[in-house]
Amino acid sequence: MEGFKRKTPEEILLSISKLHRGSLKIYIGAVSGSGKTYHMLREGHNLKQQGIDVVICAVSTLQRPETVEQLGDLERVPSIHWIKDGVEQKDLNLDALLERNPEVVLVDGLAHCNRVEAQFPSRLDDIKFLLSHDISVITTVNVYELEEAMELAHKLTGIEMGPCVPSDTLELADEVRLIDATPETILNRLEEGHLKGNRDAALFKRGNLGVLRELALRLVAEDVNDSLEAHREEMGYLGPSGAAERILVTTQYHWNGSIYVRRGQQIAKRLNGDLHVVTLRKFNKPLTKEAATFRRSMMKLVQKVGAKFEELPLRCRRGIPRTLVDYAISHKVTRLVMGHSRQTKWQTLLQGSVINGILKRTRNIDVFLVADRATQEGERILPAHIQTQKEPYKYKRLSKQEVDAKIEKIKRGRFKVYIGAAPGVGKTYTMLREGNDLLKKGIDVKIGLLETHGRKETIAQIGDLAVLVRAEIMYQGVKLEEMDTAAILRQRPEVVLVDELAHSNVPGSKNKKRYEDVLDILEAGISVIATVNVQHLESLNDAVEQITGIRVRETVPDSILRTADEVQLIDVAPQALQLRMREGKIYAMVKVEQALNNFFKTGNLIALRELALREIADDVDERLESMERKSSLRGPWRRKEVIYVCITEIPQADRLIRRGFRIAHRLKATWHVSVIAARGGEGWEQKLDAIEKLTMRLGGEFSFQEVTNRKQIPVVFAAQASRAGATQIIVWKDAITKKLLPLANHMDVLIVAGYEAWQIAGNKVK
Repeated sequence: MEGFKRKTPEEILLSISKLHRGSLKIYIGAVSGSGKTYHMLREGHNLKQQGIDVVICAVSTLQRPETVEQLGDLERVPSIHWIKDGVEQKDLNLDALLERNPEVVLVDGLAHCNRVEAQFPSRLDDIKFLLSHDISVITTVNVYELEEAMELAHKLTGIEMGPCVPSDTLELADEVRLIDATPETILNRLEEGHLKGNRDAALFKRGNLGVLRELALRLVAEDVNDSLEAHREEMGYLGPSGAAERILVTTQYHWNGSIYVRRGQQIAKRLNGDLHVVTLRKFNKPLTKEAATFRRSMMKLVQKVGAKFEELPLRCRRGIPRTLVDYAISHKVTRLVMGHSRQTKWQTLLQGSVINGILKRTRNIDVFLVADRATQEGERILPAHIQTQKEPYKYKRLSKQEVDAKIEKIKRGRFKVYIGAAPGVGKTYTMLREGNDLLKKGIDVKIGLLETHGRKETIAQIGDLAVLVRAEIMYQGVKLEEMDTAAILRQRPEVVLVDELAHSNVPGSKNKKRYEDVLDILEAGISVIATVNVQHLESLNDAVEQITGIRVRETVPDSILRTADEVQLIDVAPQALQLRMREGKIYAMVKVEQALNNFFKTGNLIALRELALREIADDVDERLESMERKSSLRGPWRRKEVIYVCITEIPQADRLIRRGFRIAHRLKATWHVSVIAARGGEGWEQKLDAIEKLTMRLGGEFSFQEVTNRKQIPVVFAAQASRAGATQIIVWKDAITKKLLPLANHMDVLIVAGYEAWQIAGNKVK
């Protein structure tokens, strides 16, 4: 249904104007040496093989062997050379390019500044000129060369950055592709002498590489989010996409307003979400002197934390829930942050409850209630400067357990994971290419398990790599094949390549899942390079179903990414992926139309791409924090957290557990899952066992408390959570919640929204 919506006259005019304008594609990376030029040149060869007229101009290989090799037989239009501060510079030769009039020009250095006498002051202006003459351009840029990122990059690294391009540059592009490279990959290239010509030595410190990588991931994720929202609006989809968080704080001009805003800011940072703040006021009445003072303070704070602020009209108390929910829906809010109710039971009966009114009206918006600690701690303003944890004493003697753990880590093989947003992005292709590179360096590399799906480009990348024979297993009279883990352990190669980590093994295999085989291989001291798609991460299962309408059955625990020494994203734009699909490069041609109309729909691919970008950005941030670096983009968390998940109905369990895990992981919190219910009928024990196993797999603690009457649940749970020192509880939105809230107002409470069929991204507004 994606192509049938009628276009407006403006859209028609824009489409016509684009017919006479070249296309712009930008490769973006964290630093020089990420592989942007390499991939740009490789794409140039692919276009040339398709009969498209491609030339290169002002391309800088910096004599890197892999990049020089990619130049091949691409036609070069000579650039204009000049010297600045003793360094040779290259400007585009616009006259020569116009005379040659190719279909596509490949050019490096989008942020380059031209010589004084040039026709235009910058390369970006040159590129706009070429685009206006119907010449398409593919170019490269580093994240710190974008104006919107430059200041933050300087703040986080302390390095003075060079020339930049305006903030709206990425919006000019028809396609933006991130070339992700881990700090380890960059440092290996540097050590091997493949990054000649780089003079910014400070950039190549591990911490700075991590910060710039995370900045690039988040910047492209924001760009993808903009395109996703535009697509969903065009298609008439309702509500949030499921790929990103948007936090709404509602507060009043009161002493505790800053606490709610600060809490909202911390939640937004840890969840990588946008932050909105609203207050409700009666515009026909002037503010009191005290309220006016709090308003000025609030405005300064909101500006400082980078939130969007709005005052909404307050007509009567009973209208507050409708006003807030309408605002939340129109702004695609995923979480509403507010304070606990301070009303007595009788006031609630007489005046109505704002919280209950909101819960009645929200379907896919979580409600987060900030703990009321004023009775214990007094009225206060949360400090603007958050204390970071001190470094542990460096000379402390390690315990026997700590020594044993470090020895195991030293003996263990190295683990690298390539992750993508969907099948066909190029994970296996890149894994095989890296395997061949290692083979050329004299490292013993073998293919443990390869799934080519008949893709010619992937098969061609096998090269000289040895493919190990698969083990044959009989199951229900049928002979099936699996990775031969025993053979790998016997042969002991230095590195083994393993496709599709989330695969479930044939019943009767030693391990149920392929990732468990991989862990055995790593324990034997053999390094592994593997692939997985983002939709297979256990904690993202609900988000993926909301995005695609499809429940992914094969999953891996999120700890697999944390176990990996390196996690690298293979990023491809949805349009490019769909083109590969139509060309039969992903699935057989008979399956193409079905795939394009289901999982590979544009909206799905954009949302999954954003999900993947944000997930790897979080992984980078976690690794930066483990290095005790203070310049984490998400900022420090304010205190030690203990998360308590309350499950009263078995059907809700999996979703609440996954939500509890993701929150606890981001807050670096210990977390518990407590099932409080009466024993059920047939199969109940098996379901309870499955809940416990999921909790343990994700690293939580599990408990079960039997009750004879549901009325006991709020009291029992509140007592359990208090004894455990819980700072935040997570509950499902149901009748029990109302009775629990008065008992838990000293804790933060996250009330998880219901999950209804109409929320799935593929359904339109009716």
